[in-house]
This record gives sequence, structure tokens and C-alpha cells, in this order.
Amino acid sequence: MMNKKLFQQAQKMQERLKAAQDEIEQSIVESSSGGGAVKIKLIGGKKVESVTIASEVVDPDDVEMLQDLIMSAVNEALESSQKDAAKTMNSATGGFNIPGLG
Repeated sequence: MMNKKLFQQAQKMQERLKAAQDEIEQSIVESSSGGGAVKIKLIGGKKVESVTIASEVVDPDDVEMLQDLIMSAVNEALESSQKDAAKTMNSATGGFNIPGLG
């Protein structure tokens, strides 16, 4: 009887994890740098969906600044996406730390 209950609990956990993974894959995270001069949109924390660059920051004499703004916006989006994914997985696992997840 105990094994059946444990199996059912494991099955429910697996369903919650699958739902959480699906939610993470569909999540959209947006970030910006330079006061909104560079905007990045990520989907699922893995794919850059769009990059928007305001024309006023495109200066051929200062390409390094633009590169820094893009890098900053991408890194911020990735960090935010990772935090959101960890929250989603934590919610799905009820706070249990499962190696290899999150």
C-alpha cells in the first residue's frame, strides 16, 4: 500500500515538473540597458527572440559602448530568466532540492 502511494506521489511530481518545464520554455523575459537604448527579449531563457537598438546609440566612433550595452542587456535577461526558472521549478517541487533541476 505504501509503495502505491509513493508511486502516485512521484507521478504527480513528474507531472508538475513537466508543466514547470513547459512554462519555462514558453516564458518571455525582456531587459534593457542604457536607459532603454538596447532591449533584449528572450524566450525560454535560451533563445534571443529580438534585439532592439535605438538609433542614437549607434555611433561608428564608439562601437565598444554599443557592444557593452548589448552584453549588459543580454546578461541581465539571462540572469532574470534563470531566477524565474528557479522559482518555477521550486514551486513545482514544493521546495525539495532535486539534483539536476533548477
